[in-house]
Amino acid sequence: MTQRENFVKGLFKENPLFISVLGMCPSLATTKTLENAIGMGIAVLFVLTLSNLIISLLMSNKKIAELVKPVRIPVYIVVIATLVTIVEMLTHAFVPVLYQSLGVFIPLIVVNCIILGRAEAFASNHKPLDAVVDGVGMALGYMGGLMLLALVRESLGYGSLTVLNQFGVTIKLNLVPVLNFLGIAPMEFFVQPAGAFLTFGFLLAAIVVFSNKKAEKAKKGSEAA
Repeated sequence: MTQRENFVKGLFKENPLFISVLGMCPSLATTKTLENAIGMGIAVLFVLTLSNLIISLLMSNKKIAELVKPVRIPVYIVVIATLVTIVEMLTHAFVPVLYQSLGVFIPLIVVNCIILGRAEAFASNHKPLDAVVDGVGMALGYMGGLMLLALVRESLGYGSLTVLNQFGVTIKLNLVPVLNFLGIAPMEFFVQPAGAFLTFGFLLAAIVVFSNKKAEKAKKGSEAA
């Protein structure tokens, strides 16, 4: 596998959210606004990339790997928890509004199955550079999934898109005129838990249909050749 393939697989083929269907709880809870989705995505990017790097470095050393292997899962969790604590402290100090908005879902990154899964399935048995590329690709794929969910939910739920509301700067797009033109009124249902599940279900169904059609087209092309 080339580095490009290693990176791209997390964006599309093995997307953590829409293909592997991992990290559902924070995904549905933190996508009421686009800003929250971006903030959570950046936090996961930081933790996943560095945890992959650190775990790969540990397991690449044969002596350390022999000591760590029997208790590797607790070791992985300690590494991840340390990085999550750093993220939580930085978020609390520099972006308190986002910190309050994301709430408990920042510390819950510790038990996000995407991060622990990549540590066990990939970082522990690949070189540091490969582990970093894998972490970045998976994290960006996850962030893309969060942003897609938030785009649909916030635009239909609030009639707006909040890109930034930090440091005294507010970037917020008013989509009510667009919705009115389409004959749609904002529906708060989409920013409620049931709306999150419904939105995710429709997006997942659309991706599955698209993937099936693409696979069928590729199959017909190979048969014709």
